[in-house]
Amino acid sequence: MAELHDLTALEQAAEIRSGELSPVELTEHYLARIDRLDDSLGAFLTRTPELARKQAAEAESQAVAARREGRALPPLHGVPVPVKDLNHVAGVRCTMGSAALADHVPDTDDHVAAALRRAGTIMLGKTNTPEFGLPCYTENRLAPPARTPWDPARSAGGSSGGAAAAVAGGLAPAAHASDGGGSIRIPASACGLYGIKPSRGRVSSGPLLHDVTGLSTSGPLARTVADAAALLDAMAGARPGDPYTAPGLPPGETFAGQVRKDPGRLRIAVLSRAPLPDVEVHPDCRAALDETAALLGALGHETEELALPADDRILHAFTRVWSVTAARRPVPPAGEELLMPLTRYLRARGREVSGTDFAAGLFAFRELARTVAEGLMPPGAGYDVILSPTVAAPPPPVGALRNDADPQAEFAAVGRFTPFTAFYNATGQPAVSVPLHWNAEGLPIGVMLGGRYGDEATLIALSAQLEAARPWAHRKPPVW
Repeated sequence: MAELHDLTALEQAAEIRSGELSPVELTEHYLARIDRLDDSLGAFLTRTPELARKQAAEAESQAVAARREGRALPPLHGVPVPVKDLNHVAGVRCTMGSAALADHVPDTDDHVAAALRRAGTIMLGKTNTPEFGLPCYTENRLAPPARTPWDPARSAGGSSGGAAAAVAGGLAPAAHASDGGGSIRIPASACGLYGIKPSRGRVSSGPLLHDVTGLSTSGPLARTVADAAALLDAMAGARPGDPYTAPGLPPGETFAGQVRKDPGRLRIAVLSRAPLPDVEVHPDCRAALDETAALLGALGHETEELALPADDRILHAFTRVWSVTAARRPVPPAGEELLMPLTRYLRARGREVSGTDFAAGLFAFRELARTVAEGLMPPGAGYDVILSPTVAAPPPPVGALRNDADPQAEFAAVGRFTPFTAFYNATGQPAVSVPLHWNAEGLPIGVMLGGRYGDEATLIALSAQLEAARPWAHRKPPVW
């Protein structure tokens, strides 16, 4: 017999609108699953059952009134959507994964949390993240590590590992996540989910922690393309003071609407080799890539192998900028000694970066974006989409990437595991991870699609076409 968590987020919302399902009943279902399963998955840093019940009761009253008055409700009204613990929610602890901020409670919502409130979603809690979202695993000193529900001995990825573990484990139907170097797409790959890293400026990161580098953005993690697109609609939108603004959709269109569109015949570059020196792609990741390229060809798209020259200049620029970002994180003076070794290493490096070197790193990102836009993907010519592995290997065991004794070696290992993802953070282009492949061990292996700046629509339409051709949402981990 199907249970409530078997329904997609949009199916849940439809039943709430019709009166067949109560937001209170749905919220209690997920709170019970969190109580039963989260200790083994490490999905949440802070649970908020009282707030969730209050919001669910309000959502139910609003749904009853809307039915009585014939008013429409937001597409995800009454649906639980947890928030990653890098974002501020008024009155809820925000640790950013750091013991140094274990007691930090903001008094205002940031723009993403406010948007999710307006959308009528229910917050079950704050999801697990590594300290300040810096590495691509989710381990910290505050909570158990986030584990992929497909094999709890392995990492859920990071830095949105808690969000991915929650959705893949049936503790939430969809989740807010964020991505500064792959942090949505990496856990999507590790947990068998669909994740969207939006274009730079699509979702506001303000008002308190604007990312002036343009690397980071919020985005959705979900089991289906349609759920992710609807959650992106809920979060998207510029706000005063934003340093970047992405071009909007045509009037009247939504990202959810792109799911029903034919993407047309696309020219797709297939990038099988990492654009960094000395990086080997695991055979399972190469197999996922080859299968996807064959499927795209069968769907009528033109695929062509692309070889980018191995070049570590962007990696060096990313490292400088990432280190400055780490150094900017708001750590109380007495909290420095509580930080993880990798965080202390990056903050020390960041303090050594001069203003001119920081600016040079940002300029390198803009030059790369221009080169891609004009050389590889000009509108009406060149490639429409770039296909690559999401990561270079299957989900690693918990603790395998972490190296407290040598954080410099750890940072290098993280780069070898994720050689494809940060490219799109540097350029600001949208990118998605699509869960089309599981290996012989039953572990999910994602593939990544990158699009032109501002063109999430094509990626969503193409992803929906792939999902229709080879569905994945029926796959459930043992914990389900």
